[in-house]
Amino acid sequence: MKDCGGHFHGKHLKRALDYVMNPDKTQDGRLVGAINCQVDTAFEQMKETKRNFGKIDKRQGYHIILSFKENEVNPDTAFEITQKFVEEYLGKSYEAVFVVHDNTAHVHSHIVFNSVSFVDGKKYRYEKGDWAKYIQPITNRLCQEYGLSIIDVDDEKKERQHESYKEWSEYREGNFVWSDMIKRDLDACILQAKDYEEFLELLSEKGYQIKQGKHLAIKPQGMTRFRRCKSLGDMYCEEAIRDRIVKEDIAFYKSKQDIPKVSIVKCRVKRYRRAGLSGLQKKHYAKLYRVVKLKKRPYSQVWKYREDIRKMHKLQEQYLFLARHNIHSAEELVGTIASLTDKKKETSAEKSRIYKARERSRELFTAADEMENLKPAEQSYRLGDTFFEDEHRKWVALEQELQAQGYSLEEVQALRRHYKEEYSEVCAKEKVVFRELNTGKAILNSMIPDSISDGRKTEYNREIIRDRKEQPVR
Repeated sequence: MKDCGGHFHGKHLKRALDYVMNPDKTQDGRLVGAINCQVDTAFEQMKETKRNFGKIDKRQGYHIILSFKENEVNPDTAFEITQKFVEEYLGKSYEAVFVVHDNTAHVHSHIVFNSVSFVDGKKYRYEKGDWAKYIQPITNRLCQEYGLSIIDVDDEKKERQHESYKEWSEYREGNFVWSDMIKRDLDACILQAKDYEEFLELLSEKGYQIKQGKHLAIKPQGMTRFRRCKSLGDMYCEEAIRDRIVKEDIAFYKSKQDIPKVSIVKCRVKRYRRAGLSGLQKKHYAKLYRVVKLKKRPYSQVWKYREDIRKMHKLQEQYLFLARHNIHSAEELVGTIASLTDKKKETSAEKSRIYKARERSRELFTAADEMENLKPAEQSYRLGDTFFEDEHRKWVALEQELQAQGYSLEEVQALRRHYKEEYSEVCAKEKVVFRELNTGKAILNSMIPDSISDGRKTEYNREIIRDRKEQPVR
């Protein structure tokens, strides 16, 4: 992640941390961890480290992704492997945040770490070949411990030997992508520059690094090597560029463009007749049209017609309600309100059912939470650290408690997620029904004569709805 300039050097680093720690992708933050910093204040701590060593500019951080074979690993195992990788590869020198994303079928983890070491202030440096020497061997060893697939570094090297070095190098350098972009930038700078020196200044402003020797060479941001301009074609060697700066301008390019001939094209368009509005819909549409006239008023005086804006949104919502439910009369409106009232009761009852079912499993969830807290100690005990023997006994007791009720730790966690998702869905459904019901009642209230008091209007609505329900079906 690069430097964004003096206004906010660590903008990309901050965005990367916010992205990877998204609660929707990490089971509400359960699959988020950090080393040498706190999760909630990771960015501030990384920034403070940079400030302490006077290295707040240039490269801000790095982002590593560990991707596992599809359907081969669960999120918790992926989290353990990622944590061990971070502790081994970065734990002695760098602040890092690591997470697991399980929102897709392909479980993967993200590692975002500071570019500056909190120990000695040295910046992390990735050298060519570090992946094969250090990174992949660590992940291979950890995956083998858990019985997962690995990537054979030697096989990767053999495959590359079958390719020509030029093809492989061009692929790594992205020449098939970079060339067109570099040419466009060179053409733009040639067009704008008055002389060769200004041409070089314009290239620098675009973020290019320039190396002038026997041949002009440039390097855009993100590319690892300098590229000789003459390798892009005869039009991009230094002599050709100097000549083009003198000759080419906007008029030159316009003369080269082919002006397309104008021709009339005939086509048949099948027109569909728009459905007519009912009287009730026309009434609300007319109200909406009258209120929308406020758009012609100056925005600087919005405080004068704030109430009109509120009325406009309300009328628009009511009109869409009538169109959505295909309501053409007051009788149909009352029927819709009665149906929505029944739906509201159903969703409330469903929410209550899920809540009670979740509460009946409260003891299971409490035991699972205790086991989650004991997991680091249990892992240390299994690796031979007898200091955590008491924690191990508690772990075994809790595990037996869950097994006695027919569950494992993973099944209890899956049950909790199931209840949470189910509860969220029914809450969202209840919210929609509640909003629709309120809109329908507001329309019904606007149709009742103003002579009736507000308290009487509510009773009046209830009587209408009750009468509607009691009518026999024909």
